[in-house]
Amino acid sequence: MVMDAMKKILSGKTVLVTGGTGFLGRALVEELLNYDVQSIRVFSRDELKHHEVQEKFEKNPRIRNLVGDVRDYDRLNEAVKGADIVIHAAAMKRIDLIEYNVAEAIKTNVIGTMNVARSCIENNVEKAVFVSTDKACSPVNSYGATKMLGERVFIESNYSKGESKTALISVRYGNVLESTGSVIPYFVDKIKKGEEIPLTDDRMTRFIITPKRSVQLIFEAIEHGVGGELFVPKLDSLSLVGLIDLLQEHYKGKSKVKTVGIRPGEKIHEELLNAEECRRAFELNDNYVVLSQIDHYQKNVKYPYLNGKKPVGFSKYGSEDFVADKAKLKKLLENAKVLN
Repeated sequence: MVMDAMKKILSGKTVLVTGGTGFLGRALVEELLNYDVQSIRVFSRDELKHHEVQEKFEKNPRIRNLVGDVRDYDRLNEAVKGADIVIHAAAMKRIDLIEYNVAEAIKTNVIGTMNVARSCIENNVEKAVFVSTDKACSPVNSYGATKMLGERVFIESNYSKGESKTALISVRYGNVLESTGSVIPYFVDKIKKGEEIPLTDDRMTRFIITPKRSVQLIFEAIEHGVGGELFVPKLDSLSLVGLIDLLQEHYKGKSKVKTVGIRPGEKIHEELLNAEECRRAFELNDNYVVLSQIDHYQKNVKYPYLNGKKPVGFSKYGSEDFVADKAKLKKLLENAKVLN
């Protein structure tokens, strides 16, 4: 259903992906090439990664490689002009490094997001999607706080956009399997080398999502979003202890596990929705949709996909409550082609 709808939505369109040379950006480009898009603008400050994208996609003529930083409004605005859809995935993401470089994270994750929202509105982009993270829900670290503010920027901008037709929407999800910095390839490398595996805390759980599902979520937000919403997928989670046990079994490893303690800014469990958000959350297929908390805005906007639905009946959506057992986790990893 999503693919059929997106064929119509994307046909002949120009799509800009900020952070387009990153792990998610490449997954988006790969999927967008399956549609009749006119062009895909890949916006990133890393020229080496631009070269890698050119090589990966064999210099596809529909891909435009644009070097630039979301902190630089003028350059960003040049990239946005003429775009129909903007997917904002550019961000600083390393939790531990951000704790010691907070100002830099604010410049990229907050001010950069403000630049994207402003440019999309001024250029009457049809739809703009902000890619957030579960760490933005009740944040305890600087990374999560900046992404939470990014979500708020998109919500507020949608409310104050004046006559612009731009719909600004956010998506929020957990850890992408095999993404840059993912714990799975790190653990696998340790197991294959027979080295000690550092474990932060044996109670720790994390939501997981495949690259394909993360792209699908963004597409569903583009398909259904009217502006001001937050789209959150229904996900499984894993326990780090269970993950290590499964990987040790799969790769016939005997690595010792050493508990090293939680790093600055980490939680034992993550949340995708907190109690306050659950009051405004509705089910939509395999997702939850959280409506704007700005009361005046919510009263002035119609959400056709709700169709009389009532808010979800739970008060929290946390990773500790959705841990996949070993069999399910193994199937998830196999389907995502993480195990080899």
